[in-house]
Amino acid sequence: MSTTLPEGFLWGGAVSACQLEGAWQEGGKGPSVTDVLTAGAHGVARRITEGVEPGESYPNHDGIDFYHTYRDDIELFAQMGFKCFRTSIAWTRIFPEGDEDEPNEEGLAYYDDMFDALLEHGIEPVITLSHFEMPLGLVRKYGGWSNRVLIDLFVRYVKVCFERYRDKVTYWMTFNEINNQFHTDTDLFGWVNSGLVFSQEDDPERAMYQAAHYEFVASAKAVTLGHQINPNFKIGCMVAALPVYPYSCNPDDVLVAADLFHQVYFFSDVMIRGNYPAYALKLFERREWDLDITQEDLDALAQGTCDYLGYSYYMTKAAKSDANNDVTDATDASAPQMVPNPFLKQTGWAWSIDPKGLRYILKCFDERYNGIPQFIVENGVGLYEDLDENQTVEDDERIAYFREHITQMKRAVAEDGVTLMGYTPWGCIDLVSFGTGELRKRYGFIYVDKNDDGSGTGRRFRKKSFGWYQHVIKTNGEEL
Repeated sequence: MSTTLPEGFLWGGAVSACQLEGAWQEGGKGPSVTDVLTAGAHGVARRITEGVEPGESYPNHDGIDFYHTYRDDIELFAQMGFKCFRTSIAWTRIFPEGDEDEPNEEGLAYYDDMFDALLEHGIEPVITLSHFEMPLGLVRKYGGWSNRVLIDLFVRYVKVCFERYRDKVTYWMTFNEINNQFHTDTDLFGWVNSGLVFSQEDDPERAMYQAAHYEFVASAKAVTLGHQINPNFKIGCMVAALPVYPYSCNPDDVLVAADLFHQVYFFSDVMIRGNYPAYALKLFERREWDLDITQEDLDALAQGTCDYLGYSYYMTKAAKSDANNDVTDATDASAPQMVPNPFLKQTGWAWSIDPKGLRYILKCFDERYNGIPQFIVENGVGLYEDLDENQTVEDDERIAYFREHITQMKRAVAEDGVTLMGYTPWGCIDLVSFGTGELRKRYGFIYVDKNDDGSGTGRRFRKKSFGWYQHVIKTNGEEL
């Protein structure tokens, strides 16, 4: 199929600071919420500890040591032909505790050097300002995003970044997968998104909506400020796109699927449209929640709408109205009514593989938001992998996964008229998995010789998919 992807399409890869940088105490960096997450595994939840405790394993502390290897890694990205590289700024490298009077110059200089290394290779930085990483100090001192004071502290941090990197970074996103905290039956997402421990809240759902509101206002103020600092900035929001299918044509299944789709739509509705949707206001009314939402806040939301919609896409879900599953340990923003889709295969981590679901969500967003530019900033598959005798990985399964997803992405552009900015597969280099804290859940085109038990050299090796993706970028998606 001939592609209609535009010239200048942003092919690249995606990571986050807290999952690959390591060096958690170097360069003046302070502790973040991710730095007190222990290692987990499939079916074993990561735990939140009060501080860094002796004898516990904290895989994010070391990541893959990108803090020291970034120049060599960026050279590999350039060899693949990356047009952009999505990563994040670690808030705690800039403000170690979150409320200092002055930013940490050593942290600012690190990102100066890293962005320069990208630009030297013609690679555009795509930067998330808060990617599952916020200062632990803001949680311990203020209660995280349950406290309105974080709006101003976040905006101050953002202002420093926007002014410092105004001529180096064009593409920004405020909060990563902000909607994952919708699932309040597990503590992980509330902790990394907002510094909240839902199991300690009297009303976790109310606490989530209040924290989300403060984040909405902070994001909107950041967008407005960014456009003042540099009118050429493109500032987006970022959600986890988890499309929900009805399990059957039973009207009850259709209706519950529509309701559960709000786990995606609510957050993008506010950040793109600039106001609260009627279904959310009715929910607040039914629950008799008197949330702290001021007219000044609403004015800020209306003024600071996002320029584009960024999102991750990994899987779809099916909703069955009479299902009642235990989701206490879920790490996929699930719900009791979610059930396996019998028409789809699953990964080793029980994630469905649904390339057509990517086209579906592209169409849904396009129609809901009147053709807003979209940016697929995460998509990929985690696999168990080892180096073979040729010091590579014959990852044909990954190649097939991407080929099928990119094919559907192209159809959304060519046949459905979707405006698509770019595509950055997740974990373009192996890194620490967010959900489980594992290194063995490998996503990359580049294999990192490091294991969960601490063994390994840290050396980088090209997988078979490295050359395949290199060719895809070279042909702008024409040849898959």
